[in-house]
Amino acid sequence: MDKKLHQPLGGNEMPRFGGIATMLRLPHIQTPAELDALDAAFVGVPLDIGTSLRSGTRFGPRQIRAESVMIRPYNMATGAAPFDSLNVADIGDVAINTFNLLEAVRIIEQEYDRILGHGIVPLTLGGDHTITLPILRAINKVHGKVGLVHIDAHADVNDNMFGEKIAHGTTFRRAVEEGLLDCDRVVQIGLRAQGYTAEDFNWSRKQGFRVVQAEECWHKSLAPLMAEVREKVGGGPVYLSFDIDGIDPAWAPGTGTPEIGGLTTIQAMEIIRGCQGLDVIGCDLVEVSPPYDTTGNTSLLGANLLYEMLCILPGVERR
Repeated sequence: MDKKLHQPLGGNEMPRFGGIATMLRLPHIQTPAELDALDAAFVGVPLDIGTSLRSGTRFGPRQIRAESVMIRPYNMATGAAPFDSLNVADIGDVAINTFNLLEAVRIIEQEYDRILGHGIVPLTLGGDHTITLPILRAINKVHGKVGLVHIDAHADVNDNMFGEKIAHGTTFRRAVEEGLLDCDRVVQIGLRAQGYTAEDFNWSRKQGFRVVQAEECWHKSLAPLMAEVREKVGGGPVYLSFDIDGIDPAWAPGTGTPEIGGLTTIQAMEIIRGCQGLDVIGCDLVEVSPPYDTTGNTSLLGANLLYEMLCILPGVERR
């Protein structure tokens, strides 16, 4: 029996401003039998109670979906034709507890246990960066320790925030402590701005991470860097976590903790495309806060970066 492959709804079938807002206008899938047939899926986690400055990322998944209507099936730059080889759908949002962060984290992990149980590669629409910890916990049960490509203005390795061990700025310290990461296969790209001590980025280095501060990326293509990254993180499963604040606020103002001097949108695409060939077993795009960008451009960028992530998954055909 031929495998059924879902296709995005075309602009000539339904006006782009019409229809139900799913990611890339793909079908919304929920039944167990339909989930079993998927290779990859977009899933939203509308969480913002782990943020430390500006809230609003709870609206990220909805706005990213709304802005994804312009994206077409074929990647004209890379030749990737994801919908010709992978069965992809939008499986909706995780019903988080919006009044209790630790309970929300438990719910997210439980939901990703279910998603991964169907053999689905999750492409997550955030939500603040707290969500990556429970996702990695669920992934660890299936894949063991994973490599990580982390794009961010911040290292997110605080020991605590206001005395709390779990928040959007503690994610990767907890992931190390819990044995979720293969620390020799971790790269953090775009870190910048100020710190509380001279050691703020050195904690990552001491774990074996390759830390690429934003200044190392200024005024250049990141294609050579990504050759190094592939060498560093290859040889096993890799998770890709992209905080939209890794990009300069000139291009992505709709985020909770903006920092000047960041990556360009072109460099963001180079990073994701540079992960092609790695065994990518999951991705997220986090910290999109639509209330701080009424143009919708930050969400539009997020939608396009998620599409680029889909295009690098193992098994994607190229034309």
